[in-house]
Amino acid sequence: MRDALIRKSIAGLPVRPNWVDSPAARAAFSWQRLRDELVPGGGEVLNIGQLAVDRHAEGPRAARTALRLLGADGGVQDLSYADLKRRTDRFANALGRLGIGPGDRLFVLAGRIAPLYIAVLGGLKQGCVVTPLFSAFGPEPIATRMAIGQAKVLVTTDALYRRKIAAIRDRLPDLQQVIVADRGDAPPPGTLDFETLLAGASDQPPEIRTRADDPALLHFTSGTTGTPKGALHVHEAVLTHYATGRHALDLHDDDVFWCTADPGWVTGTSYGIVAPLLHGVTSIVDEAEFDAERWWRTLHEQQVSVWYTAPTAIRMLMKAGPALARQYAYPKLRFIASVGEPLNPQAVWWGQQVLGLPIHDNWWQTETGGIMIANIAAMDLKPGAMGKPLPGVEAVIVRRGEGGAVVPVDAPDVEGELALRAGWPAMFRGYLGQDERYRKCFADGWYLSGDLARRDADGYYWFIGRADDVIKSAGHLIGPFEVESVLMEHPAVAEAGVIGKPDAMVGEVVKAFVMLRQGFEASEALRRELLGHARSRLGAAVAPKEIDFAAALPHTRSGKVMRRLLKARELGLPEGDTSTLESGG
Repeated sequence: MRDALIRKSIAGLPVRPNWVDSPAARAAFSWQRLRDELVPGGGEVLNIGQLAVDRHAEGPRAARTALRLLGADGGVQDLSYADLKRRTDRFANALGRLGIGPGDRLFVLAGRIAPLYIAVLGGLKQGCVVTPLFSAFGPEPIATRMAIGQAKVLVTTDALYRRKIAAIRDRLPDLQQVIVADRGDAPPPGTLDFETLLAGASDQPPEIRTRADDPALLHFTSGTTGTPKGALHVHEAVLTHYATGRHALDLHDDDVFWCTADPGWVTGTSYGIVAPLLHGVTSIVDEAEFDAERWWRTLHEQQVSVWYTAPTAIRMLMKAGPALARQYAYPKLRFIASVGEPLNPQAVWWGQQVLGLPIHDNWWQTETGGIMIANIAAMDLKPGAMGKPLPGVEAVIVRRGEGGAVVPVDAPDVEGELALRAGWPAMFRGYLGQDERYRKCFADGWYLSGDLARRDADGYYWFIGRADDVIKSAGHLIGPFEVESVLMEHPAVAEAGVIGKPDAMVGEVVKAFVMLRQGFEASEALRRELLGHARSRLGAAVAPKEIDFAAALPHTRSGKVMRRLLKARELGLPEGDTSTLESGG
């Protein structure tokens, strides 16, 4: 029988890990000491963009490649730290000339091309609150998020503007400027050209001086009801990005790092942009969508040493077969990590068998801003476990006591809600416009994650499930309400209920149950029409993959569709407590 552990020894690792867990090491860690290291000499100024780029551009790493951008067409563009500083300074100053300054909301909607990274970092330098959006979103999710965020300026591409923004622009009264990259002969009417703006701007450092608690990043995460939640993070989050790049991802000075996540999701910003730049390493950025052969070739040709990806991608690589992986060699690859959803044990072992390296799962959320629990390089792995809390993070399992009090559970292997001691630097500071919802995330000094977990006797944490019904598909969080709302815009749909249906490849797929209006009949043609309608409005990543027609949907007595019951019936599971079920459902 195979050992339940993947055992490690420090002597057997290619390089000595940055973090070797011990009581003494944890006692020696402090966020203030980390800040003193990142910002020698102290002071109140703290800016994510400047710390990620400028301190390397002004030192011995100036000529080092910061970003190696692999074009979908096979082209390669290298930006050194000096190049990145010059272009991000120019972009920050261009924003200033347009009247865009501290606190203004900058949204970026683009594929993984150089202007996206320049805009995000330059916007941070200018003190803007920056939101990268997933370029595969349809017009409706884009409009919703930009309206909530009161977007003042948008950076996008010519193609995306014409396909997705032009038709919704009049619904965005706060939007003052649209800057277009990758344009054709001329930018669309009412827009500005990205490269022209840069060429006309100064490359001197902008005069903006942000502080630790100034807002920096706005990331959207979906809820089970209502509109998406905008989680606000401050410049102090840079300390968590720096610490976790060192402790969880084990970044060393000479690494070539590849985070496969799109910056439209929090992982792609925190670890596809900020953390690797803070450590002065070279980041690989691939514009193309997933292709198994391309990914293996990229790992080989770019000599990637640290690779951060998602369980869905790993399962797709597994499906492609080990023979494809073994067509290439990966002599530099030494550490693989995964995030986005729980990583099944088979995938951890697959990495060990095919690549000679296990895959290290970790856990965090949009709200935490950075990795909180991880399987680090120096520790034995229990395949299927999330790992242990990182230094500076205090995690517990809690249950509700009398009067709603939060009671930490000391005994091992007890299921409860995963909670974190509030106060780490990357902790979100609010849900935009939803103060009461934000307050409900905290109790008795703990942040309540909404995820159910257990801690074993060795201190490893294990994910059980979500406390709500947010759908997790290919690492994306999808709110059922958003999908239901778009389906109900169709004239044939009277009501819709949306669930996540387990899927071996992507974790969950979105499935919708639709009740039709009078005068419409269920048919395969109508099903295809509804799927196409949702896809055009929501984008392929969010739209349902399956639609069933239903004569009626189960409701609570207060009128809410019981998604839990829909899911139980779909999967043949016990229906549980139906005391709130409206009669006839």
